[in-house]
Amino acid sequence: MRTRFRGQTVREGVLLHGPAGWGEFSPFPEYGPRECARWLACAREAAFDGWPAPVRDAVPVNATVPAVGPEQAHDLVRRSGCGTAKVKVAEPGQPFSADVARVEAVRDALGPSGRVRIDANGAWDVGEAVRRLKELDRFGLEYAEQPCATLEELAAVRRACDVPIAADESIRRAEDPLRVRAAEAADIAVVKVQPLGGVRAALRVVEACGLPAVVSSAVETSVGLAAGVALAAALPELPYACGLGTMSLLSGDVVADSLVPEGGMLPVRRPDVSFEHLSDFEIDCPSWLRRMQEASL
Repeated sequence: MRTRFRGQTVREGVLLHGPAGWGEFSPFPEYGPRECARWLACAREAAFDGWPAPVRDAVPVNATVPAVGPEQAHDLVRRSGCGTAKVKVAEPGQPFSADVARVEAVRDALGPSGRVRIDANGAWDVGEAVRRLKELDRFGLEYAEQPCATLEELAAVRRACDVPIAADESIRRAEDPLRVRAAEAADIAVVKVQPLGGVRAALRVVEACGLPAVVSSAVETSVGLAAGVALAAALPELPYACGLGTMSLLSGDVVADSLVPEGGMLPVRRPDVSFEHLSDFEIDCPSWLRRMQEASL
């Protein structure tokens, strides 16, 4: 990782190859076999089944701003070419004043017509979330992603403030992601193809949720990002920019032609793995084989 993001400084995973192409299995370290099974299903779909036909040839993406200082945040957004930016807030160890400065810098970089969304990764309680969102909304928030951890808290925040609420962890880590709709806890569903079990499984979740969807990444290589792009390309409607422009968070890639946005758009394509690039990052790690075996049970 170029910059610490969601507590991660290194991303590891396994690549699978099959008749349909390459798939990526890269669950985060804290995930157990039950959750990992969905990530593995996504990799197998990519390698052996392929994806539904796209209905668009490019998808809009947002710039992703980690918990960096305002100057770096401003520069990152200006260089991205994107008209939308997602800003990490509520970073452990940082004061709220750092969030305010970061969001203000991003708004300045985007100008008045740009869209600013924030992501707290469930760090706030209800009272804190309502206070924080009301203060940050002076910068014109498009939405707030997962301000609190539980569905009940999200529903309470949604009732108490005007900022639209997006559910991320409440969908990708829940046993029943459709509970978000039943609890009236969100206005928007953030969907990530690996945690939901693949492109087809994610399409079913979006249809059943009945909420506008934002397709986001789990900080993957271009192999994993290609599955997210395939999901975004297959959705009947795509009203929001996607969180798929995350290759800039990694210091390298396993393909020669990485999936990076141009002018705020990602082309719908599937880059092939370069064995030369792969050799730069290949490691001998038996624990990943165990994780795959446990996820298969």
